[in-house]
Amino acid sequence: MNRILIAVAALAIAGWTFVGSGLAAEQAVKLPPPVQDLHGSAATETAVFAGGCFWGVQAVFQHTKGVLNAVSGYAGGDKSTAHYEVVGSGRTGHAESVQVTYDPKQVSFGTLLQVYFSVAHDPTTLNRQGPDSGTQYRSAVFYRDAEQKRVTESYIAQLDAAKVFRARIVTEVSPLTGFYPAEAYHQDYATRHPGSPYIATFDLPKIANLKATMPQLYREQPVLVSAQPKA
Repeated sequence: MNRILIAVAALAIAGWTFVGSGLAAEQAVKLPPPVQDLHGSAATETAVFAGGCFWGVQAVFQHTKGVLNAVSGYAGGDKSTAHYEVVGSGRTGHAESVQVTYDPKQVSFGTLLQVYFSVAHDPTTLNRQGPDSGTQYRSAVFYRDAEQKRVTESYIAQLDAAKVFRARIVTEVSPLTGFYPAEAYHQDYATRHPGSPYIATFDLPKIANLKATMPQLYREQPVLVSAQPKA
């Protein structure tokens, strides 16, 4: 996989538009909030989302108010295969994922779903996001309990019924059997490499869309993995 080399070719296929700089601008979809929601009672809660390359998904949630940490990693497969080069084969069952730790007093699980479906990725493309294809780039919510499952499935049904997307949502809703943090060089990637052609083309527009579409949730300074207290 070479994300940068195949990025330009994927733009026309994905139907993305160009802005004055020559970069592709991903279009957000303005969504209604979930009718059903989940407000946790613990000091912190976690949720795991997959939506293509984890660099952009992580960056979006790092700029979301109420999020305390967002870690890139792998979910859906075994611990023994949770390594970037192996996951890239598409045969491990893993999806590139992001574990979001958040303060439920500041942001709800349903609101995180709204961000996820609206600006973090396109939930209507099967096993592909932008230039990246394969099951490791599938759209998936890995639920931790029955309540997360209920709210996720309810919101997908709500959005499909409202026909807010041009196609039906293909997001997989699966139980979380384990989350395995990715290698250190993948963490905070969008913040550390803003000049990367891949980041500039595919991920910085996601952050801009969050700011434009949900300004009440946008945080200018991202919460970074590198800034977290060491265990």
